[in-house]
Amino acid sequence: MSKKKADPKNQLISHGTVAQNRKARHNYTIEDTIEAGIALMGTEVKSLRHGRANIAEAFAQAQGGELYLVNAYIADYAPARHFRHEERRKRKLLLHRRELNRLIAAVGKQGATIVPLSLYFNNRGYAKVQLGLAKGKNVVDKRQTVKKRDWERQKARIMRDKG
Repeated sequence: MSKKKADPKNQLISHGTVAQNRKARHNYTIEDTIEAGIALMGTEVKSLRHGRANIAEAFAQAQGGELYLVNAYIADYAPARHFRHEERRKRKLLLHRRELNRLIAAVGKQGATIVPLSLYFNNRGYAKVQLGLAKGKNVVDKRQTVKKRDWERQKARIMRDKG
């Protein structure tokens, strides 16, 4: 008898990336990155293990000396009937006090913002968020970045074809 292949939709993520914010590197200049834990409910963790999250419109906001992840979407976990979570609720980010103070000071002083770059499970199975201290790019900067990236690709293609 042949073994059935596992359905990729039903596989759980034990460690690795759950969601990425690809637009963040396009819309912002990332000056610094930092890893933060995230306080989640049980149904949110189960939904993340199924890979059902989106952080494209999310950002971090300081409130009362704490940092919260706002507007991050973690889908509802269907098998949990009574213990459902709000999909776009504020989620507390877990940082050391020194890191927290540094980020809050940078946002206040430089006019920067804190955006999530990726949401993942580390090797120990804990949900983590990679945050980026970011400054917004204007349209000219975005165009220059695209031109530079295209030129690098073209150079690599030319070198590959000549060699």
